[in-house]
Amino acid sequence: MNADEVAALIEREIPDATATVTTPRDPDDDSHYAVDVVSPAFEGQSLVDQHQLVHDALGEHLTRDIHAIELTTSTPE
Repeated sequence: MNADEVAALIEREIPDATATVTTPRDPDDDSHYAVDVVSPAFEGQSLVDQHQLVHDALGEHLTRDIHAIELTTSTPE
């Protein structure tokens, strides 16, 4: 699973989300990602709930294809 596939999965599962996914450690390491997600769906949600939405969007990929994510979430400004 590459960074573009991770972003597409998040954007498909979270309403009006924009996901930016990079590989912060090594460009060739496709199991560690930095993920920044902006979505109005996060409005009024706690940080834990926002992160849970992203984890839910990634589903089983978090245990099969993705080793770790550095996650930031926010609402549009």
